Order: sequence, then C-alpha cells, then structure tokens
Amino acid sequence: MFELKDYQQKALAALDAFFFKWRTAGLDAAWQHCAPVREKDGQSGQAPYDKSALGEVPAVCVRIPTGGGKTFLAAHAIAKAGGRLRDTAAPVSLWLVPSDAIRGQTLAALNTPRNPCREALSEHFGELVRVCALEDLATVGPQEAGSAAIIIVATIQSFNVKDKTIRAVYDFDEALAPHFHGLTPQQEAPLDRVTGADIAKQTYLSAADIGRVKASLANWLKLHRPIVVVDEAHNNRTEQAFRMLRNLYPACLIELTATPVADSNVIFHVGAQALAREEMIKLPIVLMEHKTGWKDAVRDAILTRDRLETLAAREADYIRPVLLFQAEDVNGEANVETLLAHLTNADGERLDRRQIAVATGDQKELDGLVLAEPACPIRYVITVKALKEGWDCPFAYVLCSLQDMKSGKDVEQLLGRVLRMPYARPRQQAELGKAYAHVVSTTTARAADALADRLVNNMGFERYEAQAAIAAPDMFPPLAGGGRQAPLPAEAVFSLPVAPAQAIPEALKDRLEIRPTSAGATVIVRGELSVEVEDFLLAACKLGKQQEGVKEAIERARARQEAQQAPATRGALFAPLPQLCLEWDGELQPVERRVLAELGEFDLFALAVSLPGFAVRESSAAFEIDVDGDKVVYGAADSGQLHLNEVNAHASEHDLVRWLDRECRQIDIGQAVLLKWLLAVLHHLIADRGLSLTALVRGKYLLAEAVRREIDRRRQLAVNAGFQKALPGFTAAPVLADSFRYAFAFRPNQYPARPPFYAGRFRFKKHYYPVIHDLREKRADGTPAEEFVCARAIDALPAVKHWVRNVEREERFSFWLPTATDYFYPDFVAELNDGRVLVVEYKGAHLLHDPDTREKDQIGRQWAAASGGRCLFLMAVADDKGRDVAGQIADRIAGSSGGMAGDPHG
Repeated sequence: MFELKDYQQKALAALDAFFFKWRTAGLDAAWQHCAPVREKDGQSGQAPYDKSALGEVPAVCVRIPTGGGKTFLAAHAIAKAGGRLRDTAAPVSLWLVPSDAIRGQTLAALNTPRNPCREALSEHFGELVRVCALEDLATVGPQEAGSAAIIIVATIQSFNVKDKTIRAVYDFDEALAPHFHGLTPQQEAPLDRVTGADIAKQTYLSAADIGRVKASLANWLKLHRPIVVVDEAHNNRTEQAFRMLRNLYPACLIELTATPVADSNVIFHVGAQALAREEMIKLPIVLMEHKTGWKDAVRDAILTRDRLETLAAREADYIRPVLLFQAEDVNGEANVETLLAHLTNADGERLDRRQIAVATGDQKELDGLVLAEPACPIRYVITVKALKEGWDCPFAYVLCSLQDMKSGKDVEQLLGRVLRMPYARPRQQAELGKAYAHVVSTTTARAADALADRLVNNMGFERYEAQAAIAAPDMFPPLAGGGRQAPLPAEAVFSLPVAPAQAIPEALKDRLEIRPTSAGATVIVRGELSVEVEDFLLAACKLGKQQEGVKEAIERARARQEAQQAPATRGALFAPLPQLCLEWDGELQPVERRVLAELGEFDLFALAVSLPGFAVRESSAAFEIDVDGDKVVYGAADSGQLHLNEVNAHASEHDLVRWLDRECRQIDIGQAVLLKWLLAVLHHLIADRGLSLTALVRGKYLLAEAVRREIDRRRQLAVNAGFQKALPGFTAAPVLADSFRYAFAFRPNQYPARPPFYAGRFRFKKHYYPVIHDLREKRADGTPAEEFVCARAIDALPAVKHWVRNVEREERFSFWLPTATDYFYPDFVAELNDGRVLVVEYKGAHLLHDPDTREKDQIGRQWAAASGGRCLFLMAVADDKGRDVAGQIADRIAGSSGGMAGDPHG
C-alpha cells in the first residue's frame, strides 16, 4: 500500500485540527489557532480569513505543487472531514474538477483496485464506498446513503450556471424520488421546490406538483451536506461559483491547487522541496540553452536520453527514459512534420519510427499505450500543445522545447511530466534523480528566468525553490572529497523595465554594465550582486511602479546567484552529528521517544482506568460533548428529538470497542492490550460515570479523540520517567572511521524551511542552504532581532565552514536532542573548518533561569561532553557579562567545553 508522505500527513493533520477547532470553538477561533504564519511587506503574521466564499462554513485551501499527489491526499481528507464535521463513517462528497478529461482520470483512480487513491478510500471505508459520476447517482439506493461513503466526481461546469433550468443536476429526476420520502420539516426547509419551469420540462409533472420538494440531484446533495473537494481551485474562485457552492449546503470546502489566488484561505502550504525530499519529483532541472539552432537542441536532448537509458539499466526498477519534444506550430520552422522527418531521415537522427509517438490534435498515437510496460517501444513523444490531460508517465525525463520559453504555451504542463519520479522512490544513479530540459534561446539567462517564472506562477514553487531548482550542466567542477567547487559568483544578467537615469559610479564601473534596450535596459553584474549595486540601481530608477519592477528583477537575479553558490547546491557534505544514545538490551540505542517510553515502562493499565477529559451532558434543548474543554453542542434540530441518549443503542459495547480500536490504533500498543483497555474504559464511563451506551455511540468521534489524548498523556508520563531514569547514562553514538554509528546529517535538497524566509538586506555567505528558515532581520521597533544577531555572528567567524538555521518540529530533517517532554531543536548548527560541529541555542537574558532553558542546557552539555571533543554546545545568552554573542561563540570554539555562556559549569 502506498503510504502517506510526511508532507501529506502534515496537511491532513492541519485540516483535521482546523475542522475540530471549528466544531468546538467556531470559525474565527479555529483560523486564529490553526492558520499558518505568512510574510508580507516585511511583517509576519496570519492572513485574515476570507468569509466571502461560504460565510461561516469552513472553506480552506491546501497549496500543493504539481506532482504532489493531490488526488491521493483528497481521498484521505474526505474520511477525516466526514468524522470531524458530520460524525459519520459514510459521508457524501462532491469532487469537482476542471475538465472532462480530469473527471475521467479521477474516476479511474478512485475506482481501480490497487490504485493508491482507491486504496486510500478502502483504508477508511473498506468496501462500503461508492464512487460514481453524476449520471450514475440514480443507481444509488436510499439505503446506501448513510451506510456507505458516496463520492460523486463531476466537472464544476455541471453545476456552475446562473439559470438552473439549463443544467440537468437541477432538474426533477423521478429515479431520485425515493430519497426524498419521509423527510422532516427541518430537512425539507432548504430544498428547492417544483416550479412552473419544471412542469414545462418534465411531462410527468403536473400543476399539482408545484411547491413540492424537487427530487433533483442538487437537492439530494443538499440533503446530505456534502464534503466538497475542488481540484485546481484557482480556476473557480468567482462569485458565481461560490453562489453555486453555497446553494449545495456543503459541510465544508477543501480546495486543492498549486497556485492559490490571494484571497484563498490557505491552511497548509507544501513547498516543492518537500516533494523532492520525499522522492515525489526529480530535482534539480538541468537546463541546457541552445543558441545555434533547434537541431542542436534535438541532438543533445537525444544524447541526454540515451545516457539516461544506459544508467537506468543499473537500477533495480525497470525504467525506460522518455524524451518529450515540444514542436513549433504548423507555421514554425521546427513543426511536427519537419521534426519527425529530421528524427527519422538518414540525414537526420536516424531514429526508429516505432519508438516515436506523435500526440497532437490530429495524431493520437499515445492512445491505448501504457508507457510503463517493458514491451512498449516508445522513447520519444512529439507534441505541440499540452499533452492530453490525465496522461502521466514518470518515465518522462527529458523535455526538449523548440518553442520560445518566454511565450510558448503549455511548457509547464510538459515540464510537470518530466518532474515526476518513477515509483516515487530514490534512484541509485544520481543522474536519474534529476530532470532535464533542452531549450532554444537567443538571449543569455532569459530561458532560466522564463523557466523560473513558470515554476512559480503555474506549478506552485516558491521563488527561492525555483531558482535553486534550475541547474546548468556541470555547473561546478567536482572535488576529490565529494561535492563540487564553488567558483566566484558568475555574471548576473537581467532585464530592467526602465533604463537608469544616472551614470554608473566609478567604484562600480569595473563590475557593472548597463545596455539600453527598447524595453528598458539589460544589466550585467560581474561577480556578486552586492548591496551597493542594488542601491545604485534603485536610486537611478525612481519611477513609481517601474521601481517595483526593478526591485523584483534584482531580487530574482540575487536569488538565482545565491542558489547557485549555496554549499548544498554544490553538493558539499555537512559533517554528521552524533545522536545521544543509551544502553538498552545490552547495546546502545538512540534516545528516541519510543525507547524512553519503554524504559519508563509504558503501560495503559499502570494508572487507574479513566477518561478525565471527556464529558457528556444533555439538556432540554441540547446535547453537549466536552473533550478537555473543547465542546461540541448538538441543538434540538441536530438531534431530531430530545433525550436520544435515553434510547437503547443498536450497537453493542463490543461494536463500539472494535470501532475505537480502528480509530485509535497505536504502533507501540498491541491490539489485544488496546482492546482490553478500551473495554475497561467503556465500563468505567457507563458504570462509574453513568453515561449511556447510546450517548457514547452518538459521540463516538469525540470519544475517539478523548481516547487518543488519554493514551498520549499516559505515554508522556512514561517518557518523562524513562528520561529521568536514563539521563545519567546518556552518551554520544560510537565513533566510526569518518562518522558515528548513529548520526544525523543535513543533506542537499532536504531542508524543510517554512515561511517566513529570511529577506533582510544583510547577505549571509555561509548558510548551507539557499534559503534561511524563519529569520527576521529586525524587530517591530526597528532594532536588530536577537536571533539575526546570533546568525550574523556565526556567519562572520573565520572558523565556521558553513551553518544551518535548524527547523523546529521536523524530526526527520532537522537535528534534535531529547528532553523529558519533547525533542529540542537548537537554533543553529555550524560545521567548523577543523571538522568539529558547533550547536548554538539562543536565549534572551530573561529566560536564563527558566527550567526549560536549564534542561536544554544540561542535555546539550551532556551531548557535547560525550562526543569526545568533536562537538561543541553553547547556550548563547543576550548581554552575558558584557560579552556579545560573537564573543561567546568565539570563546566556545577556542575552548572545548559545552554549556551555557557564563555558567560556572560550562
């Protein structure tokens, strides 16, 4: 079974947390509690929630780049939302897509056995799930609604219309009439009624039917409060589209897109680097520009594909690299007919015609082919515009675009094809972990800028990710010890929308050249694009909106230059950091929560059986469930009648226990133990707390939440006990020849940075990655931010080779040390030129004696002391005995002890 990737798990957790908080505290509190922090105009904060779409109904967006598995993610999200918002394991969902081709692809993915998307549905619903098109809904019986999950896949155009009489989904459908029998007045209230227009269209309706509830597909959806999923949501954010959605009475709206519009309520943002870390896409894109004609581009693209096929033979998985040609249109020189002749003729490339498929409006040679099959001969595909929507082949490795990259259409769709990683697994041959693009270009650096623009504007990349994702072939000469040598900063060439009105100062003439053009000017900066160059260009181009264009051009050029110079981009290695270990079962083990819980003798029955945070109350007007202060209130309309908790439940205790077991299963608790404890909890709630089984069944989703929280609480108590028991015996991982037995290492393309990214004027020279996570240059009062001062001090020290701004709460991709309550992620990690590693945690003076600070300092000093002198730890403190942060760091490097600055034991 295809497992959820780390970023997909986090996206689902963000949705789940938001829906739960919306249910218990309302929309405003949920957004404030869950919305991510954004950076805008130099200030960080949460974007305001936009209620113009659906009012108080939760409507949020997950931003996920091309190739991130949106369909797979949404299949899991439907089950999560059904439980959180509708208290059901059989939700109704309306899945809206932008085109018929995508509709067919989505239906196939959700219906085909062994497809990861179908497996995702089966994981949550088993066999009790129906996936159908609009026209198939008539085959769904009334008994299925509420007992099986029903997912309807349709194009948004099927609903989105001002005049409802011209869309079949709003028509009376006699086949749906059984679904509307026996409705309560509350259920009937929001439903559309039969009108004269319906009678004119339907011969079996008469004047007597006017005013009755209309048995329409739209009404059926209203009746079941669907979970609405909108794919490629950026195309459908119009008032008409939202009016249509409001009319369907959705339980929630989940938007999925790579490029959300400004007013989208983005609850979780996935960066392209997250996809690369999980081997979902190939990066970087090796870009080769050809200025001598399209035939040279074609030749080199073929040679690239041939080399990749040779390397693919060494892989355990079957891979046959495919080259996508984007020809010019019929009036261009390199059109389909000319290109095909060049590829197959004796005076051309002499390729086997059976290995070439032409995919255009007139020629559909890809239809019916499965490119992943070993028997398929296709190695080359020729197209002009975008390939058919839904066509997917992770074997596509090389794109050769013979159209102009700046103006050519559909490049991003073709590029998206070559970015997908075969089998979503790392490749043994490094070259097979990259994508390749050959483009025809007449202007230096224009192709790279155009490609970066497409990655940002159409494929969901951040600007820094786009610049780092584009690499030139053999950009850096290899080093004998691994990685590649960084040359001096190359020329930065970029265009300005206006020519500078001032002459170049003498101090800049040797590194700055400006060539006027009809559209403004071309700027050539030899070496580093420094602050001095930026200041001159901005001062010389003071023309309102055009100055914004100048500033953007400078930022883009600098981002590209910094991306190319970063040690991680060059493949430089970062020294490994040993993990803290303890002796367990006769051998050393890394100190992880699992080990600490075992050492603390984690046992669900260690404490008396109870569920202290869970309460149920029913009054004459409402039924309320409380989970640790988070309350869900069901009004009389929700209950249908009062005092339902006094009615006998149709489910038994054992039925509820089995359901809770599925919902609350834990990797470190055996099923037999969990079942026994869950049964004991139910007995406690019913016998000791006086709650009825009916009440527990009605509130089972909130009961499951309370159970999970109680298990976590009991596990944390064991972790605390295990930590205190093991602390005296902590040691560093054993030293091997050039590393440690258990170690963490920062790796290229595996930096989980989250916005707000560093955007200050000071230019760091030694940060390992092209971007710096969550670092602000100045505080609100304009003074330098304390953590920035610390980072600047590290960057300026001659002893530092390179450093990383560590990312908190990223267990797989960041360095951490254990504490009694959680993992501790120090602020900065630096590798020194002599091979040692320095770890720095920065604290303000007011936190010097805080118990948390003391605990972190203690564990950091113990880690450093156990490393045999290979690691240093510093708890840097503001204004410590007159020494600034730079002095504290320098002192720690010069000495060999670890600990809090100024501490007599440090």
